[in-house]
Amino acid sequence: MTDSAATLRGNYNFPTAYRIGVGRRSELAGACAQLGMASPLVVTDVGVARLPWFGEIIEGLRSAKLGVAVFDAVPANPDGASVEAGVAAFREGGHDGVILLGGGSPMDAGKCVALLANNPGTVFDYEDVGDNWLRADPAKIAPIIAMPTTSGTGSEVGRASVIVDERDHNKKIIFHPKMQPGLVLADPELTFGLPPFVTAATGMDALAHCFEAYCAPGYHPMADGIAVEGMRLIREHLPRVFADGQDAVSRTHMMMAASMGATAFQKGLGMVHSLSHPLGGATGIHHGTANAIFLPYVMEYNRDVIEERMGHLARAIDLPRPGFDGVMEWMLELRRSLALPHTLEGAAPGFDEAMADRLAPLAARDPSQGTNPKPATVEQLRGVLLKAYRGELTFAG
Repeated sequence: MTDSAATLRGNYNFPTAYRIGVGRRSELAGACAQLGMASPLVVTDVGVARLPWFGEIIEGLRSAKLGVAVFDAVPANPDGASVEAGVAAFREGGHDGVILLGGGSPMDAGKCVALLANNPGTVFDYEDVGDNWLRADPAKIAPIIAMPTTSGTGSEVGRASVIVDERDHNKKIIFHPKMQPGLVLADPELTFGLPPFVTAATGMDALAHCFEAYCAPGYHPMADGIAVEGMRLIREHLPRVFADGQDAVSRTHMMMAASMGATAFQKGLGMVHSLSHPLGGATGIHHGTANAIFLPYVMEYNRDVIEERMGHLARAIDLPRPGFDGVMEWMLELRRSLALPHTLEGAAPGFDEAMADRLAPLAARDPSQGTNPKPATVEQLRGVLLKAYRGELTFAG
């Protein structure tokens, strides 16, 4: 059967209530009523707030007699200050719910606004360490609707956020089960205007989520299956949306693949993310770009423990070359075709060998490192950082 944008529609309840398809944004006012929102705060960024369809969405909410307001002061890498400002806007406006409208940054910031709307403390009191999440009263977490405008982080279905801690410039994972949005409206038309670079970088972020979840140790066949199918969709559709940003069919599949990646990584992530998190906090590099750079170097580090899995993956997504080498070849060629960099040099502002010394211990403490398929010392993490900086990849092709 041939796909068409009209047939690519669905309503799901896994991992949360999820509606996908062209035009689903028209259902937002009704969704607010469904979740009991009479006065929602829309959390976004200034780039999204300037797009033509954004005003149409806000006017639609106002026409439905909803007391909507907009908070758009979310930076590319949201930090504690931006979350605090969002919480202040929520409280001052007397809001009763949060609409996340944007890419991963507004999603992450907005989920934390909902967490802190009626709960005490700062966002970092709820860092994903031990049982910190129990500090929050779940009944006081504001309801959340998510409307993604990129296909990368999958934060629209996630239970966590990544926030920069200004005290050490490191990214911290904030977690609570009720931070997962109660409803997702995934409308691929909201991604039509993405520049090719953003399409590429966010698509590689989705790929990194699927790949690392698949490689993470532990028994979770459901996550493995979702991750593999996500990678198949990305292999087929990411090059298409990079070439034609208004391909509604491939935009829909990429939006689904991003959500699948975030669903699968409930199993765990790995060294790609443990390195990307502190690097992003220190240099401001786009998270998806950092993931794209690190992927082959981390694959090489993990080779001896993931080789068997790569054989299955190569068959499942129908790569022309079998095994680990086939997957590596595909990764490198995909990244090249998307015009993404091969090394950190020039891509991560200010990164040098001295910074590698500082970031390696942070990577060792990152929660993502705990589910890397192969343990790594601080010195080994530093070694991978330096390989990614120098472009030292032994794969010969």
